[in-house]
Amino acid sequence: MQSAYTSWVPLVSPSPPLKLPITKVKLATVQRNSNYARDRDDGDGGGTNTSGDSPTVENFTLPAHVKSITSTSNPFVRHCVKLSRSSPYRHSHGSTLVVGTTPIREISKFQESLPERTTHVDYLFLLDNVDVPAGLESSSPARTLRVSSLVMKKLSQVQSTESIEAIALMRFPTSYFVAVDGPTAVDCSKWFPSPHRILVLEGIQDPGNLGTLLRSAVAFKWGGVFLLPGCCDPFNGKALRASRGASFQVPIVSGAWHHLQALINEFDMRLLAGHPDIIDGSRSVSRLSPGLADSLSDTPLCLVLGNEAQGLTEESQRACELVSIPMARDFESLNVAVAGGIFLYMLQPHL
Repeated sequence: MQSAYTSWVPLVSPSPPLKLPITKVKLATVQRNSNYARDRDDGDGGGTNTSGDSPTVENFTLPAHVKSITSTSNPFVRHCVKLSRSSPYRHSHGSTLVVGTTPIREISKFQESLPERTTHVDYLFLLDNVDVPAGLESSSPARTLRVSSLVMKKLSQVQSTESIEAIALMRFPTSYFVAVDGPTAVDCSKWFPSPHRILVLEGIQDPGNLGTLLRSAVAFKWGGVFLLPGCCDPFNGKALRASRGASFQVPIVSGAWHHLQALINEFDMRLLAGHPDIIDGSRSVSRLSPGLADSLSDTPLCLVLGNEAQGLTEESQRACELVSIPMARDFESLNVAVAGGIFLYMLQPHL
């Protein structure tokens, strides 16, 4: 959105533009992806996924005889901490840490509802002398590791671990893709099995906002999320906490504008964007209403939400039909996650 939808985090310098001379689209699942905002030690950006017919993911295997870890200097603990802090490292391994019983349970429950699992737990970390939390028995980890409270605190990256019973090391879901340019075109239907409603995020840099929007997209039955350049990593620890595991429950594609345009052309989708009212009337802005939502109920559409501070790019404003949220008094701004929740609810599919 424009400056209307604000956030309290400073801007992160955008990553360099992709310099790819070939314009055909193909999919990958493990290669460096410059779409994300640049990574910092807190994991707010960076990013990767995949490329090629035989994607390679680095493996870090713990010896089979190890059943517990008590030292924070253990190499495997250091590896897991780096997964939490560095997006490029996280994507090169295709794995992330999911902290807390609730998101692990929600992901596991969702996986059980699928005809074929899209992810699995490699390791489940539990405190010494603590039973497996209810609802996690079916998560079927390859390994269960008992750890000390110091190790649990190190892995969780939070000050207090009193409410943290479990941490899971999980593989990225197969529903997550990075669109890259290459010689082989791909069927866009592989991105989103149900493309009737797709949320498009442009330059969303606050992991809390991104995670909240992902969770709202799942709650209101949207078919997927497309991440344009400048967005933070959906597998960032803060984003995972805010989404409560939704990053594993909705198809996510990361790509550039021409990749999104290919999807729009494939399914003849309308392109809407959240935007504040334009007082001078230089551009037509529709108002979100039940009537507008009903008129679009049978129309496949993409909804674009812009950066917390800068709003929509010029390219997005030119390409989209602008829609505002009516507000009382003289308010002209909403946090992007709040505004997004309203749009996602009002425009949710009724299929």
